[in-house]
Amino acid sequence: MAAQKSIASPAAGALPKRKRGHARVEAILEAATALFATRGFAAVTMTEVASRSATAIGSLYRFFPTKEALAAAVLERYGGLLTGALDEVAAGARGASAEALADLLVDMMLDLKSARAAALALVDLSEDGAERRKAISQAMLERLGAILAAFSGRRVSQETETQALLLLHVLKTIRALDTERGGPLDRESRRLVALYLEDARRRET
Repeated sequence: MAAQKSIASPAAGALPKRKRGHARVEAILEAATALFATRGFAAVTMTEVASRSATAIGSLYRFFPTKEALAAAVLERYGGLLTGALDEVAAGARGASAEALADLLVDMMLDLKSARAAALALVDLSEDGAERRKAISQAMLERLGAILAAFSGRRVSQETETQALLLLHVLKTIRALDTERGGPLDRESRRLVALYLEDARRRET
């Protein structure tokens, strides 16, 4: 129970003031993300994170005083990466071909696979884990709805919200297949998404 509370409200560390410091924090978060994704919260040590990120242990503790603080930062980072990636896809959705948009969506899900695995390993340790999960899913659905609306040249509607829900589950399934990029299954997955996108654009509101 103590771990749940501390991940939800971690002790604050020093904020980087220079570009080099921001780069160091990003390296730490990338290393922690990879370790939490493969081994879970309990098994990972701060020494391992420092070693993997090529960071002095003192610097690691200066930015993240506890492992719980580091875990909270990894969760926050995932949320930012996810919404930022979806917003980038939305910005290029209008006028895109179905194939191009399918590639953007599938690549986004695959690029964030490790970050999502780390987030899932940590979110249930948080006292507000259920709310965090719900918020992430809602953010994805809202942005996928906006992407579909922009791609189809329509406003967000109940139909696009339904399509967004189905598309979300399709993308999650594709990510779970753990296919090799450019392989036969990967190509077919992208084709499936493109066909659905094209069909959605042809429909009348």
